Amino acid sequence: MTTCRLCGSASLVGVVDLGATPPCERFLGAEQLDEPETTYPLHLRVCTDCWLAQIPALITPQDTFTEYAYYSSYSTSWVEHARRFVADAAERLRPRFVVEVASNDGYLLRHVVERDIRCLGIEPSVNVGQAARDNGVPTLTAFLGPETAAAVRAEHGPADLVVANNVYAHIPDVIGFTRGLRALLDDRGWVSIEVQHLLTLMELNQYDTIYHEHFQYYTVASAERALASGGLALVDVELLPTHGGSIRLWARPEELGAEPSPRVAEVLAAEKAAGLHELSGYAQFAERVARVRRELLTFLLDAAAQGRTVVGYGAPGKGNTLLNHCGIRPDLLRYTVDRNPYKHGRFTPGARIPVLPPEQIAADRPDYVLVLPWNLREELTAQLSYVREWGGRLVFPIPRLEIV
Repeated sequence: MTTCRLCGSASLVGVVDLGATPPCERFLGAEQLDEPETTYPLHLRVCTDCWLAQIPALITPQDTFTEYAYYSSYSTSWVEHARRFVADAAERLRPRFVVEVASNDGYLLRHVVERDIRCLGIEPSVNVGQAARDNGVPTLTAFLGPETAAAVRAEHGPADLVVANNVYAHIPDVIGFTRGLRALLDDRGWVSIEVQHLLTLMELNQYDTIYHEHFQYYTVASAERALASGGLALVDVELLPTHGGSIRLWARPEELGAEPSPRVAEVLAAEKAAGLHELSGYAQFAERVARVRRELLTFLLDAAAQGRTVVGYGAPGKGNTLLNHCGIRPDLLRYTVDRNPYKHGRFTPGARIPVLPPEQIAADRPDYVLVLPWNLREELTAQLSYVREWGGRLVFPIPRLEIV
């Protein structure tokens, strides 16, 4: 990477180098365990002109999302989050046509369907898109760009509301994607984007959310510039607890001339106070990342020395960044479990930890359960409450190691 993918500047400065890892969603079958894996550098840099944090586009979205291992509906709290959003948007905006980009398995649009509002999902992954259609959610299998957006608009008309949750970080052509959002949108419509906030990523040591499928990491300042590159103006922002700390960006066509809400200025001020509009805010991040690794490895090594068993819960992309950066293998983490049957019988990329059904934990009664999707702490603490029956304890690795 020699230039910023948003503004073209050559002023890129390293923030943290996590070594080289395989793509985090390339789970292995048993027949692949004796085969080599391709790894790619995972080096986060920030542009000192537009402050977009980014990694090189060493893989393509087609490599990852044509067939995808993540189904949004397996997270109960995420489905409820989507239901609340739809209820609020339907009441406030009264949309007649809703388009969701990266609509996954219909976790959000199913609530739109229930309200008899016309909708369409645009989802590149064949397998999860089919799951959405099976559940009654109209879904187009495609990647979004200006051409796809123009074709959708020509066939279905402009959308009053375009939703793009947890996808704005996943596309290397951020300008083309943003132009696609604008092309889908009615001239008086609304765009809602949810994406992890770089402010909380930095402050809470959430470095495991850095992986090859996430090409960029946004502050409100850099997101505002990215939206402008496609003809959209930021008019409001909400701070959300999802994914450890996210921002919901509300944008409208720039020609409307809508004034941003006071909340935009408030979040921009918080980012500036944290040093994220200058290099000073990034200076100590690499050392905080190293501390997370030391604490987790010390715990796992001590548990192994004491003959204690440790297994994992969840097999999210972020977990694979953590496992590979820390060099954790099955001798320290016997297996992990996941609610998604697609992952059962497979092995995590790089670390090659077996992925089993959740029932395995109750069968084996381990001493510790390492929770890899730490962002779902409240939901998973309730789901795993049965671990207390045999004196087992839960371990959360981020932002600091905590055993509960």
